[in-house]
Amino acid sequence: MTIAVTAVTGQLGTEIANSLSGMNTGEPVIGLARTPEKAKGMDIEVRAGDYNNRDQLEQSLSGVDTVLLVSGMAAPDDRIEQHRNVISAAGAAGVKKIVYTSIQGAEKDTAFSPIVQSNRQTEADIRASGLVWAIGRNGIYIEPDVEYIETYKARGEIANCAGDGKCGYTNRPELAYAYACMLTGSKHDGQTYNLHGELLTQAQLAQYLNRTFGTQLQYRSMSVAEYCEERIAELGEFIGTVIAGIYEGIRNGALDRASDYQEATGRPHQSWDGYFRSLET
Repeated sequence: MTIAVTAVTGQLGTEIANSLSGMNTGEPVIGLARTPEKAKGMDIEVRAGDYNNRDQLEQSLSGVDTVLLVSGMAAPDDRIEQHRNVISAAGAAGVKKIVYTSIQGAEKDTAFSPIVQSNRQTEADIRASGLVWAIGRNGIYIEPDVEYIETYKARGEIANCAGDGKCGYTNRPELAYAYACMLTGSKHDGQTYNLHGELLTQAQLAQYLNRTFGTQLQYRSMSVAEYCEERIAELGEFIGTVIAGIYEGIRNGALDRASDYQEATGRPHQSWDGYFRSLET
């Protein structure tokens, strides 16, 4: 059974391809990339796979049994059409199963909601495609907070509009393992999983960062409007507004969900104690 991973040169796509290869289950793994030249260091076959090029996708999916569709980064309306290109090409190429990396988040009333809605539309398109399917809904990556530590140190705080809301965080290696399981196991067919670890508040996140990096960060809650203005000033209107919308969703409970990670993988998600201790070594 040949498995194809789209967007294989991206951070999540690379992790998933590596996780599949590391399982040694015998399935050939190929990657699809908009720019295959960027994948020269990967130890798998890489074919052209531009989400905007439906005919190219069909040709590159020839001989593939299962495809992982990594959610694109385009604007919501464009993203829906790009994903439809992959779904349509997969069906025409004879692919039997599609696994999709969707997201969690507020489906209405935040600036992030149009992106969540676009993912829900792709979920609906996949369910209606006639292909066997499995869908993961990713929690929020914890890596950006770790990568932002120098800025947190300079400011002496974590400040955003999440308030006391709990968030289902995850990390790319844990997601990669979950998707590798979903790609290779038929028991996941027809399932939609929330993929995240233990819920954390921002104050708890600050405590983990303090322990790991020797900081004394405090969490300060901001209003949604105040945080949105700050993010726009630093990141620009589109990204700044979207980031504020994510944290508004946390504030409103949209990321406070039960996790299906163990159902998807057969084991618990890595603990945050374990994750942060691994950063100390």
